[in-house]
Amino acid sequence: MYRIVPDDQAVDQVEALPDDALPAFAEALAVLELTPGNGRPYNAELPDGPMRELVFGQDAQGTVTYLVLEEQREVHILLVQWLG
Repeated sequence: MYRIVPDDQAVDQVEALPDDALPAFAEALAVLELTPGNGRPYNAELPDGPMRELVFGQDAQGTVTYLVLEEQREVHILLVQWLG
């Protein structure tokens, strides 16, 4: 299991999410805790790079951009966006 470490800016972004986005964001966090490699590479030219992005929401309205630190078993959340 990976430890989730949110950036201060990401905390503010999560707090600004609408109520209807929160269940989908919680599901995204559950994925990140178990299998952060399931997100797509942030940079397509570095498919195995540690920076990744996970799409969430019923209609894919949200994204979480994060950095995986394998040795520490941590996922650092850098950016949370909701376009819904």
